[in-house]
Amino acid sequence: MSRYLLRRLLIAIPSLLGISVVLFTVLALAPGDPFEELATNPNVPPEVRANLRAKFGLDDPVAIRYLRWLAAMAQGDWGFSFASRINVDELILGRLPATLLVIGSSQLLALLIALPVGIYAATRPYSLFDQIANTLAFVGFSLPTFFTGILLILVFSVTLDWLPFVYRADISATGWRFFWEHFRQTIMPVTVLGLFAGASYTRYVRSAVLDVIRLDYVTTARSKGLSERIVIIKHVVRTALIPVVTLVALQMPALFGGAIVTEQIFRVPGIGSLLISAILANDTPVIMAVTFVLSCLVVLFNLVADLLYAWLDPRISYK
Repeated sequence: MSRYLLRRLLIAIPSLLGISVVLFTVLALAPGDPFEELATNPNVPPEVRANLRAKFGLDDPVAIRYLRWLAAMAQGDWGFSFASRINVDELILGRLPATLLVIGSSQLLALLIALPVGIYAATRPYSLFDQIANTLAFVGFSLPTFFTGILLILVFSVTLDWLPFVYRADISATGWRFFWEHFRQTIMPVTVLGLFAGASYTRYVRSAVLDVIRLDYVTTARSKGLSERIVIIKHVVRTALIPVVTLVALQMPALFGGAIVTEQIFRVPGIGSLLISAILANDTPVIMAVTFVLSCLVVLFNLVADLLYAWLDPRISYK
């Protein structure tokens, strides 16, 4: 296992380098200037803008700028935000916990919905429960997250006034009240992402369980006198979860994309809203750092999925 993990990490390094080259080149060639406001400000002399561009190396060739950025990243220097006037690593580390909390909670909610519903629907195919679950699943992943978010705001914030629709990081409460207020304001963004992912997972879990439940070794387990509950949990579910783990890992980019939209709707101070504000301000160091962090997270989740295969299926060995 350790040798396999080391080999995968070594493979991930050139992958991340290739991603960083593409991201940096696209951002460097994209139109826009982070000091555009200074150019239109009559109170700022042109030489000041020229000195700032020279200081940050914006007039250097793209290859030199990339090598400079890569060397700084290797030393832990992520750059300086032109818009926020602080270091990029401080900016991202202050926003990352909120995004991980929302995405992690939504993934947990999605799996808590998809696993029992998908397994139960697969054990009773074409029943009333199966038809209702399939219909709700189709509706769930057909509705975009921005529509579901606005609908929840209209119902639970505007009409019923039960939940806040603006995420506040500066809650003045203490003790249990502090945790309760944080919990209330995360309910809607977590629900939006959780229902969207859970609907897709439910269909996939049902399909995977249906494929496994018809295999010969499942029939053999039943012929030994094992109860249906033991057969499903011990012999069917573990094998069926292997493609589901792959789906969860591959869905992470789409989930982060949905989180960007959801954070904008509910004003969650995460890296998604940070990315949008950085794009609007042409803050290229922040854009580069955020997209690279998201790429690293996607690679990490795929690695975790590969490591879970051996735990789910003992026939899989890492050599």
